[in-house]
Amino acid sequence: MQFLIFIIAFPLLWLVSILPFRIFYWLSDCIYVLVYHVIEYRKKTVRENLALALPNLTDEERLVIEKKSYHHLCDMFLEMVKTMTISSEEMNKRFTITNIELIKEYEKKGKSIMLIASHYASWEWLITLNQKLSVKGVAVYKKLANKYFDKLVRDIRSKYNTELVPTSLTIPLISQNKKDNIQCMYGLASDQSPKADRIFHWESFMGIEVPVHTGPEMLSKKYDMTVVFAKVKKLKRGYYELTIIPLSDDPKSVPDFGITHKYIKEVEKQILEAPEYYFWTHKRWKHRK
Repeated sequence: MQFLIFIIAFPLLWLVSILPFRIFYWLSDCIYVLVYHVIEYRKKTVRENLALALPNLTDEERLVIEKKSYHHLCDMFLEMVKTMTISSEEMNKRFTITNIELIKEYEKKGKSIMLIASHYASWEWLITLNQKLSVKGVAVYKKLANKYFDKLVRDIRSKYNTELVPTSLTIPLISQNKKDNIQCMYGLASDQSPKADRIFHWESFMGIEVPVHTGPEMLSKKYDMTVVFAKVKKLKRGYYELTIIPLSDDPKSVPDFGITHKYIKEVEKQILEAPEYYFWTHKRWKHRK
Protein backbone atom coordinates (compact mmCIF):
# COMPACT_ATOMS: atom_id res chain seq x y z
CA MET A 1 0.00 0.00 0.00
CA GLN A 2 2.87 2.35 0.86
CA PHE A 3 4.45 1.73 -2.54
CA LEU A 4 1.15 2.25 -4.35
CA ILE A 5 0.66 5.63 -2.70
CA PHE A 6 4.22 6.57 -3.57
CA ILE A 7 4.07 5.63 -7.27
CA ILE A 8 0.85 7.63 -7.63
CA ALA A 9 2.22 10.67 -5.83
CA PHE A 10 5.79 10.77 -7.16
CA PRO A 11 5.01 11.72 -10.80
CA LEU A 12 2.74 14.52 -9.56
CA LEU A 13 5.43 15.84 -7.23
CA TRP A 14 7.99 15.75 -10.02
CA LEU A 15 5.68 17.63 -12.37
CA VAL A 16 5.12 20.27 -9.70
CA SER A 17 8.87 20.59 -9.19
CA ILE A 18 9.50 21.55 -12.83
CA LEU A 19 6.78 24.21 -13.01
CA PRO A 20 7.91 27.80 -13.70
CA PHE A 21 7.87 29.79 -10.48
CA ARG A 22 4.95 31.98 -11.56
CA ILE A 23 2.71 28.94 -12.07
CA PHE A 24 4.34 27.19 -9.10
CA TYR A 25 3.20 29.88 -6.65
CA TRP A 26 -0.21 30.13 -8.31
CA LEU A 27 -0.59 26.43 -7.46
CA SER A 28 0.47 27.20 -3.89
CA ASP A 29 -2.32 29.78 -3.67
CA CYS A 30 -4.81 27.14 -4.82
CA ILE A 31 -3.54 24.68 -2.24
CA TYR A 32 -3.89 27.40 0.41
CA VAL A 33 -7.62 27.66 -0.32
CA LEU A 34 -7.95 23.90 0.09
CA VAL A 35 -5.81 23.62 3.23
CA TYR A 36 -7.10 26.71 5.03
CA HIS A 37 -10.72 27.13 3.94
CA VAL A 38 -11.79 23.56 3.09
CA ILE A 39 -9.73 21.11 5.17
CA GLU A 40 -9.01 23.71 7.88
CA TYR A 41 -5.79 21.87 8.70
CA ARG A 42 -4.94 22.33 12.39
CA LYS A 43 -6.67 25.71 12.42
CA LYS A 44 -7.69 25.28 16.07
CA THR A 45 -4.08 24.55 17.06
CA VAL A 46 -2.78 27.57 15.15
CA ARG A 47 -5.31 29.91 16.79
CA GLU A 48 -4.52 28.57 20.25
CA ASN A 49 -0.78 28.98 19.65
CA LEU A 50 -1.14 32.52 18.33
CA ALA A 51 -3.36 33.51 21.28
CA LEU A 52 -0.82 32.08 23.75
CA ALA A 53 2.29 33.51 22.09
CA LEU A 54 0.93 36.89 20.96
CA PRO A 55 -1.67 37.90 23.58
CA ASN A 56 -0.93 41.61 23.06
CA LEU A 57 -2.43 41.53 19.56
CA THR A 58 -6.10 41.86 18.71
CA ASP A 59 -8.09 38.97 17.26
CA GLU A 60 -8.07 40.75 13.91
CA GLU A 61 -4.28 41.16 13.94
CA ARG A 62 -3.78 37.50 14.83
CA LEU A 63 -6.17 36.47 12.04
CA VAL A 64 -4.01 38.32 9.50
CA ILE A 65 -0.92 36.47 10.79
CA GLU A 66 -2.84 33.18 10.73
CA LYS A 67 -3.77 33.52 7.06
CA LYS A 68 -0.28 34.63 6.06
CA SER A 69 1.22 31.68 7.96
CA TYR A 70 -0.93 29.22 5.98
CA HIS A 71 0.14 30.85 2.72
CA HIS A 72 3.75 30.42 3.82
CA LEU A 73 3.11 26.83 4.95
CA CYS A 74 1.89 25.93 1.44
CA ASP A 75 4.86 27.72 -0.14
CA MET A 76 7.22 25.80 2.15
CA PHE A 77 5.80 22.41 1.21
CA LEU A 78 6.02 23.15 -2.50
CA GLU A 79 9.51 24.64 -2.15
CA MET A 80 10.67 21.36 -0.64
CA VAL A 81 9.24 19.62 -3.71
CA LYS A 82 10.95 22.20 -5.94
CA THR A 83 14.28 21.12 -4.47
CA MET A 84 13.98 17.91 -6.49
CA THR A 85 14.86 19.68 -9.74
CA ILE A 86 16.00 23.21 -8.93
CA SER A 87 19.50 24.07 -10.18
CA SER A 88 22.33 25.09 -7.87
CA GLU A 89 22.47 28.48 -9.57
CA GLU A 90 18.78 29.14 -8.97
CA MET A 91 19.00 27.92 -5.38
CA ASN A 92 21.96 30.19 -4.62
CA LYS A 93 20.05 33.12 -6.08
CA ARG A 94 17.03 32.44 -3.89
CA PHE A 95 18.81 31.46 -0.66
CA THR A 96 21.71 33.78 0.18
CA ILE A 97 24.11 33.77 3.13
CA THR A 98 25.16 37.10 4.63
CA ASN A 99 28.23 36.04 6.65
CA ILE A 100 29.65 32.76 5.34
CA GLU A 101 33.09 34.06 6.35
CA LEU A 102 32.16 33.36 9.99
CA ILE A 103 31.71 29.65 9.20
CA LYS A 104 35.04 29.69 7.36
CA GLU A 105 36.71 31.06 10.50
CA TYR A 106 35.16 28.31 12.63
CA GLU A 107 36.23 25.65 10.14
CA LYS A 108 39.87 26.77 10.46
CA LYS A 109 39.76 26.05 14.21
CA GLY A 110 39.34 22.34 13.50
CA LYS A 111 36.28 21.79 15.69
CA SER A 112 32.95 20.49 14.50
CA ILE A 113 30.03 22.93 14.43
CA MET A 114 26.53 22.52 15.84
CA LEU A 115 24.08 24.58 13.78
CA ILE A 116 20.71 24.94 15.50
CA ALA A 117 17.72 26.11 13.49
CA SER A 118 14.05 26.73 14.15
CA HIS A 119 10.99 25.89 12.08
CA TYR A 120 10.86 29.36 10.64
CA ALA A 121 10.93 30.79 7.09
CA SER A 122 12.83 28.12 5.12
CA TRP A 123 14.66 25.47 7.10
CA GLU A 124 14.37 23.10 4.13
CA TRP A 125 16.61 25.26 1.92
CA LEU A 126 19.33 25.38 4.58
CA ILE A 127 20.83 22.45 2.67
CA THR A 128 22.29 24.98 0.24
CA LEU A 129 24.73 25.97 2.99
CA ASN A 130 26.52 22.67 2.35
CA GLN A 131 27.76 24.01 -0.99
CA LYS A 132 29.80 26.60 0.91
CA LEU A 133 31.29 24.25 3.53
CA SER A 134 34.76 22.73 3.59
CA VAL A 135 33.67 20.31 6.32
CA LYS A 136 31.11 17.51 6.04
CA GLY A 137 27.46 18.61 6.40
CA VAL A 138 25.12 16.37 8.42
CA ALA A 139 21.39 17.03 8.87
CA VAL A 140 19.40 15.31 11.61
CA TYR A 141 15.86 14.36 10.63
CA LYS A 142 12.85 12.42 11.90
CA LYS A 143 12.25 9.25 9.91
CA LEU A 144 8.92 8.97 8.04
CA ALA A 145 6.62 5.96 8.44
CA ASN A 146 6.32 5.44 4.67
CA LYS A 147 9.75 4.09 3.67
CA TYR A 148 9.37 5.24 0.06
CA PHE A 149 8.56 8.83 0.99
CA ASP A 150 11.28 8.65 3.63
CA LYS A 151 13.79 7.82 0.90
CA LEU A 152 12.43 10.64 -1.27
CA VAL A 153 12.81 13.15 1.56
CA ARG A 154 16.34 11.87 2.21
CA ASP A 155 17.17 12.22 -1.47
CA ILE A 156 15.82 15.76 -1.55
CA ARG A 157 17.53 16.87 1.65
CA SER A 158 20.81 15.13 0.81
CA LYS A 159 21.21 17.28 -2.27
CA TYR A 160 24.58 19.08 -2.30
CA ASN A 161 26.13 16.07 -0.50
CA THR A 162 24.42 16.63 2.83
CA GLU A 163 24.38 13.44 4.91
CA LEU A 164 21.00 12.63 6.49
CA VAL A 165 20.94 10.87 9.84
CA PRO A 166 17.81 9.77 11.78
CA THR A 167 17.51 11.16 15.30
CA SER A 168 18.09 7.71 16.82
CA LEU A 169 21.52 7.40 15.15
CA THR A 170 22.75 10.95 15.80
CA ILE A 171 24.81 10.29 18.93
CA PRO A 172 26.58 7.17 17.56
CA LEU A 173 27.47 9.09 14.38
CA ILE A 174 28.84 12.13 16.22
CA SER A 175 30.80 9.86 18.57
CA GLN A 176 32.34 7.91 15.68
CA ASN A 177 33.20 11.06 13.72
CA LYS A 178 34.89 12.46 16.84
CA LYS A 179 36.97 9.30 17.21
CA ASP A 180 37.90 9.38 13.52
CA ASN A 181 38.75 13.10 13.73
CA ILE A 182 36.16 13.96 11.05
CA GLN A 183 35.14 17.61 11.24
CA CYS A 184 31.42 18.17 10.54
CA MET A 185 28.63 20.67 10.73
CA TYR A 186 25.56 19.10 12.35
CA GLY A 187 22.23 20.77 11.63
CA LEU A 188 19.26 20.34 13.97
CA ALA A 189 15.86 22.04 14.22
CA SER A 190 15.29 22.22 17.96
CA ASP A 191 12.32 24.46 18.72
CA GLN A 192 9.56 21.84 19.04
CA SER A 193 8.19 20.36 22.25
CA PRO A 194 10.11 17.34 23.61
CA LYS A 195 8.32 14.16 24.59
CA ALA A 196 7.11 14.06 28.18
CA ASP A 197 9.69 11.44 29.19
CA ARG A 198 12.53 13.56 27.78
CA ILE A 199 11.89 16.78 29.66
CA PHE A 200 15.05 17.97 31.41
CA HIS A 201 14.70 21.73 31.39
CA TRP A 202 12.06 24.46 31.15
CA GLU A 203 12.45 27.89 29.57
CA SER A 204 10.26 30.93 29.03
CA PHE A 205 9.37 30.84 25.33
CA MET A 206 7.19 33.69 24.08
CA GLY A 207 6.36 34.43 27.72
CA ILE A 208 5.24 30.87 28.55
CA GLU A 209 7.18 28.32 30.63
CA VAL A 210 7.63 25.26 28.43
CA PRO A 211 9.99 22.26 28.24
CA VAL A 212 12.75 22.65 25.67
CA HIS A 213 15.13 20.36 23.83
CA THR A 214 18.57 20.37 25.46
CA GLY A 215 20.18 17.79 23.14
CA PRO A 216 22.14 20.28 20.96
CA GLU A 217 23.69 21.90 24.03
CA MET A 218 24.54 18.58 25.71
CA LEU A 219 26.10 17.20 22.53
CA SER A 220 28.05 20.41 21.96
CA LYS A 221 29.47 20.26 25.49
CA LYS A 222 30.28 16.55 25.33
CA TYR A 223 32.02 16.70 21.94
CA ASP A 224 33.36 20.28 22.22
CA MET A 225 31.60 21.82 19.21
CA THR A 226 31.16 25.46 18.26
CA VAL A 227 27.45 26.34 18.49
CA VAL A 228 25.68 28.71 16.09
CA PHE A 229 22.10 29.68 15.33
CA ALA A 230 20.76 29.72 11.78
CA LYS A 231 18.66 32.86 11.50
CA VAL A 232 16.66 32.68 8.28
CA LYS A 233 14.79 35.73 7.02
CA LYS A 234 12.16 35.70 4.28
CA LEU A 235 12.92 38.60 1.97
CA LYS A 236 9.97 38.02 -0.36
CA ARG A 237 8.14 35.07 -1.82
CA GLY A 238 10.66 32.40 -2.77
CA TYR A 239 13.69 34.37 -1.52
CA TYR A 240 15.47 33.87 1.80
CA GLU A 241 18.54 35.12 3.62
CA LEU A 242 20.61 33.22 6.18
CA THR A 243 22.66 34.90 8.90
CA ILE A 244 24.84 32.83 11.22
CA ILE A 245 24.49 33.95 14.87
CA PRO A 246 27.27 32.75 17.24
CA LEU A 247 26.00 31.13 20.45
CA SER A 248 29.24 29.75 21.90
CA ASP A 249 32.74 28.93 20.68
CA ASP A 250 33.55 27.24 24.01
CA PRO A 251 30.39 25.43 25.16
CA LYS A 252 32.06 23.69 28.11
CA SER A 253 32.67 27.08 29.74
CA VAL A 254 28.99 28.07 29.54
CA PRO A 255 26.78 27.26 32.57
CA ASP A 256 24.30 24.44 32.00
CA PHE A 257 21.33 25.47 29.85
CA GLY A 258 22.96 28.82 29.03
CA ILE A 259 23.31 27.94 25.34
CA THR A 260 19.74 26.62 25.23
CA HIS A 261 18.53 29.90 26.77
CA LYS A 262 20.41 32.00 24.18
CA TYR A 263 18.97 29.85 21.39
CA ILE A 264 15.39 30.23 22.64
CA LYS A 265 15.80 34.00 22.88
CA GLU A 266 17.09 34.13 19.27
CA VAL A 267 14.05 32.14 18.09
CA GLU A 268 11.77 34.56 19.96
CA LYS A 269 13.37 37.57 18.27
CA GLN A 270 13.03 35.85 14.91
CA ILE A 271 9.32 35.19 15.47
CA LEU A 272 8.54 38.69 16.72
CA GLU A 273 10.15 40.25 13.63
CA ALA A 274 7.64 38.49 11.34
CA PRO A 275 5.42 35.93 13.14
CA GLU A 276 3.67 34.84 9.94
CA TYR A 277 6.69 32.76 8.92
CA TYR A 278 6.75 30.53 12.01
CA PHE A 279 5.43 26.97 11.91
CA TRP A 280 2.34 27.54 14.10
CA THR A 281 0.69 24.20 13.25
CA HIS A 282 2.87 22.26 15.71
CA LYS A 283 1.63 21.88 19.29
CA ARG A 284 4.62 23.75 20.69
CA TRP A 285 2.91 24.80 23.93
CA LYS A 286 1.09 21.53 24.76
CA HIS A 287 3.21 21.14 27.91
CA ARG A 288 3.33 24.33 29.94
CA LYS A 289 3.44 25.54 33.50
